[in-house]
Amino acid sequence: MITKKRPVNIKEEHKQIKLGNMVLDVVHKNIKNLHLSVYPPTGRVHISAPTRMKLDTVRIFAISKLGWIKKQRNKFLTQSRETQREYVSRESHYYLGRRYLLKVIEHNAPPEISIKHETIEMCIRPNTDTIKRERLLNEWYRQNLKEIVPGIVEKYEKLLKINVNEFGIRKMRTRWGTCNINAKRIWLNLELAKKERHYIEYITVHEMLHLLERRHNERFVAYMDKILPQWKTYKEELNRAPLGHVYWSY
Repeated sequence: MITKKRPVNIKEEHKQIKLGNMVLDVVHKNIKNLHLSVYPPTGRVHISAPTRMKLDTVRIFAISKLGWIKKQRNKFLTQSRETQREYVSRESHYYLGRRYLLKVIEHNAPPEISIKHETIEMCIRPNTDTIKRERLLNEWYRQNLKEIVPGIVEKYEKLLKINVNEFGIRKMRTRWGTCNINAKRIWLNLELAKKERHYIEYITVHEMLHLLERRHNERFVAYMDKILPQWKTYKEELNRAPLGHVYWSY
């Protein structure tokens, strides 16, 4: 099979425009149309513009969308957030959508985390500080996601007739997942371990579909509608969910 090579992208140019007290990031790249995004948690505004489009034209576009931008920024800035965690006994933590109480047990042995009924038991050495406790719990989340995701990937590889070369789990500030199309690698946000399984499935499918369609266009939406009809509901629910304190603070 012969495949056409994609044109080489012209070097991206990063600029900023200011509207009142609001600063908007502008990136000129090899695209045909303007793309406007507002990102959590602070409502950062990002505009992707065609390479040869003048900055004044981008400014006029941004002004025309100012009402929508302010509405999206206000939604993120007023969204509820989880309280900061101290990783002590009786503190609430979430795993796969369920709330558990943390039970810290000190012992002179390697650290271990497990679920016992309605409790997440964290066995640690005496004098383990908060940062180390957080890292231990995050690593536990990571390992559990690594056991869940392969089954989802395998299922949709068959349905979509694609291959994912690799997946990884990491903390992300503004995204639930990303896809490196050339490497056929997807990355999922560590915070997904706290969400119900159908959200993990939705984000995984979303990123896998970028191997078939790079952009969030009509073709991409059509794929999502066919493969996972409930995806719009999942997206709205994730956007409404309380933001994790640690997730959005680093």
